[in-house]
Amino acid sequence: MSSPQTAAALERLCPGAVRRDELLSRHVSFRIGGPADVLVLPRTLDELRQVAAWLYRAHEPFVVLGRGSNVLVADRGVRGVVVKTGRGQDGLRLDGPQVTAECGVSLPYLARQASLRGLAGLEFAGGIPGSVGGAVVMNAGAHGHCMAEIVRSVRAVSPEGERAWLAEELAYGYRESRLQHAPVVVLDAELELAQERPEVTVARLEEWLRYRSETQPLGPPSSGCVFRNPVGDHAGRMIDAAGGKGLRVGDAVVSERHANYILNTGHATASHVLDLIMVVRNRVRERFGVELETEVKLLGFDG
Repeated sequence: MSSPQTAAALERLCPGAVRRDELLSRHVSFRIGGPADVLVLPRTLDELRQVAAWLYRAHEPFVVLGRGSNVLVADRGVRGVVVKTGRGQDGLRLDGPQVTAECGVSLPYLARQASLRGLAGLEFAGGIPGSVGGAVVMNAGAHGHCMAEIVRSVRAVSPEGERAWLAEELAYGYRESRLQHAPVVVLDAELELAQERPEVTVARLEEWLRYRSETQPLGPPSSGCVFRNPVGDHAGRMIDAAGGKGLRVGDAVVSERHANYILNTGHATASHVLDLIMVVRNRVRERFGVELETEVKLLGFDG
């Protein structure tokens, strides 16, 4: 648990932007989760840089939370410090096909701005409710495309200081990157897009947004896809075939529209969601002999 001295030191770096015992359910798309001991909301990229550097120097445990779209927070909350990026780290520069986006830039906004300028390569991200920071760490993707196709470099703060990671250093794989296994706080990313006619890029973006609205739930809160797709198959198809649609634990329910989504239909708790994940896993294991891996990130369940 973070000490009052930690909160005070962070308050000096970000006056008025530090909250004690803030419910994280207010900051994640699932609307589930207990309080953070200390929540810091840096208001600029420089404040984020300073906060990360101080936390590393002080050896304070912390986690970074972006738009909270791929996260399940424990009912008891998160011990230590949570740094939330977003507003204030949303600077964007488009210089022809070269794009520099700060970590808090919304992916749907970025995809829209790029497509309007005839910049191809980000249309797949138009329906992903995340931010650039999380997307480059997770190698976010949809419609057969992913961030690895367009990332040139990522600038981040680590315990050793600030540095740029070139794309070839990031070891990108399916929903995977080296940044997931290194202590880093992403500041911004350079992306390389391709010039195309705006009517083509906008049409592609709209087509994929329409497909998303027709096939994925847009109603009760969720965290996005819960499970990674096994090689050569789709988790949603397997869950559906195993009779998973409509399964419920408390107010946590497997979506009838897309079986790889769990919905918070009222007052679901993290325990409800975890129990439902186990029920779904068991069904798929019994039906197919496959162990589904979670894609959603769990915060506050350790220690």
